[in-house]
Amino acid sequence: MGIIAWIVMGLIAGAVAKLILPGKQGGGWIITIILGIVGAFVGGLLGNVIWGLDISGFNFQTFITAVVGAIIVLLIYGFATKGSRR
Repeated sequence: MGIIAWIVMGLIAGAVAKLILPGKQGGGWIITIILGIVGAFVGGLLGNVIWGLDISGFNFQTFITAVVGAIIVLLIYGFATKGSRR
């Protein structure tokens, strides 16, 4: 799957991850979208390396992988910025 497809999937995965994991991760929707894109890459990488998932197309398996990666990145970001909020 090309870089543009992963960016689009990351946008969608970031929105879904934010719906699944509501809270105050900070940064609003723009940061959430960026973290969703990063999460899609992380989920794709982990899915491919650890479980050997074929992430070559836009299907349900790659979408779930991207959403799980986005949730992981959102959780890490939330823990990393927890002390920096007022």
